[in-house]
Amino acid sequence: MAGFSIDRPAGDTAEAQAKVTPGAIKTQRLGVVGLGGMAMAHIEGLLKLEGMAISAICDVQRSALDEVGERLGIPSERRHTDYSGLIADEAVDAVVSVTPNALHAEVMRLCLLAGKPFLSEKPFTRTFEEAEELNALFATHPVPAMIGFSYRYTPAFRLVKRMLDENRIGAVRSFSIQYLQGWGAAVYKTPYVWRFDRNVTGTGTLGDLGAHMIDLAHYLFGAFEELSARLQTLIPERADPRTGEMTAVEVDDFASFQSLMTNGAAGLFQTTRNAIGSGNQLEVSIFGDEGTLMASTERPEEIAWIRVDAETGELVRETRRSPQSERLNQWQDFAAMLAGAPGPGLPDFAVGYENQRVLEAIVRSHEEKRTISLR
Repeated sequence: MAGFSIDRPAGDTAEAQAKVTPGAIKTQRLGVVGLGGMAMAHIEGLLKLEGMAISAICDVQRSALDEVGERLGIPSERRHTDYSGLIADEAVDAVVSVTPNALHAEVMRLCLLAGKPFLSEKPFTRTFEEAEELNALFATHPVPAMIGFSYRYTPAFRLVKRMLDENRIGAVRSFSIQYLQGWGAAVYKTPYVWRFDRNVTGTGTLGDLGAHMIDLAHYLFGAFEELSARLQTLIPERADPRTGEMTAVEVDDFASFQSLMTNGAAGLFQTTRNAIGSGNQLEVSIFGDEGTLMASTERPEEIAWIRVDAETGELVRETRRSPQSERLNQWQDFAAMLAGAPGPGLPDFAVGYENQRVLEAIVRSHEEKRTISLR
């Protein structure tokens, strides 16, 4: 993509927060598409900020519309069952899309045509073809846009980013990233839900969890040069929760790949939802000429820094905590984006498009059993 850049200069996130103060921006009237559990997290996070208001909501289930609408005091005419109606609603300044993967592209397309800024959940789209069409439309109808790669805002990962920018471990030679969950393991007899439906998701664990691994690599190390991958369906059938009949699973529930980044670092990645004992375990280990950095969502506010003491030659392991002054959450950054002052590293439209391009390369590598070049 012309003008695409993953690497952005480090900066003071506290400064970005300071730019979004009461009176500095107008009240943003937000429309929320999809009212599942993640939408509630978005709504709660946004309503903690000055200048954010939920003016309209959309869901296919009338019961959800009425429950949330009553709680937020949203009039009946602003409770939409069709997302195109919400996007066209004159009472909506910007859109927050929290839908299954199959709807991501169409919601973003309508936002671009309507000229309305948006925050859309990841993955960027279901397929790369959808991403290509959106990218072409964005070239002629650009709007401020954010993709929900929320782990960029994990304090530990932001501290790692700063320490890499400060060259604390010298040149990065290699790294590993893994994202493990356990809820899909055979012992739990997890039924066939929408996350296993290829028509809804496009891919399985790869698009769900792997997209976050790819984004963390983009955030910390820059662009991918090349990669080779393997996808696997560990549990080929799951029971339909309505009929009890076994249904074929056509998406991956394990993905692994190795990469070469444009900065010369070699990377190893793995993700699965079949890792018993793992709740939501996204972690990175980074190996440089002068030390190692490790961070995980299981310890979201601290990192491990391992290095050789220059005077004694002994190995030193230090735990560092992210300072409060540098913390920024995704809703603060979304508000800052709407005000024209996003923080450094905001996952924008270009980031979403490039993420989908890497996802497509992983699928191609698996299918064609070869290394794929991305440059």
